[in-house]
Amino acid sequence: MKIVLLNAATLPVYRQELAQLLNDAIAQGAALGFPHEVAQQEAEDFFHDLRPAMSTNQLLLWIARDEHGLVGTVQLDLTPAATSQQEGTVSTLLVHAKARRQGVGKQLMRELEKTAFNLRKGVLSLDIEAGTPAEAFYRAQGYSCSGKRPTQYTSSSSHPAREMVYYKRLIPETSMQQQRVS
Repeated sequence: MKIVLLNAATLPVYRQELAQLLNDAIAQGAALGFPHEVAQQEAEDFFHDLRPAMSTNQLLLWIARDEHGLVGTVQLDLTPAATSQQEGTVSTLLVHAKARRQGVGKQLMRELEKTAFNLRKGVLSLDIEAGTPAEAFYRAQGYSCSGKRPTQYTSSSSHPAREMVYYKRLIPETSMQQQRVS
């Protein structure tokens, strides 16, 4: 398997496969804020709309490919949070049903975390629906639950009351404080 970081120019090459991956995730019950069925064009547009953020390096998107094609993707949002320039947000980790439990998600997250660390992002966070297999996956990757997302910040998730925030510290707190001072 190969993990590849896409950019705004290479994204269109994979947009159709990414859309199929999104539809597979929705069919498997992933809570992504989409209805049960998404038209192919709408799914492709979802990824196409990422290009402006990718072209300004506010969003990074990786894909995982094997001999059969695209089997996974993940995104890292680098848009500075209101609270810190040293945080990044993990989003849209998708692994095709045929490739689950084979380490695809783990490899994608390892690559994302390595890049975030090199970019001096000390903390990564993400929102997930409570009670889903994603919770166990992220806990196994070293993420901790910090609780429910406050109501005023919930996304358009179909179950906002069950949305939980997980985080992982990549750089120790003392190092982050030193970075803020310098």
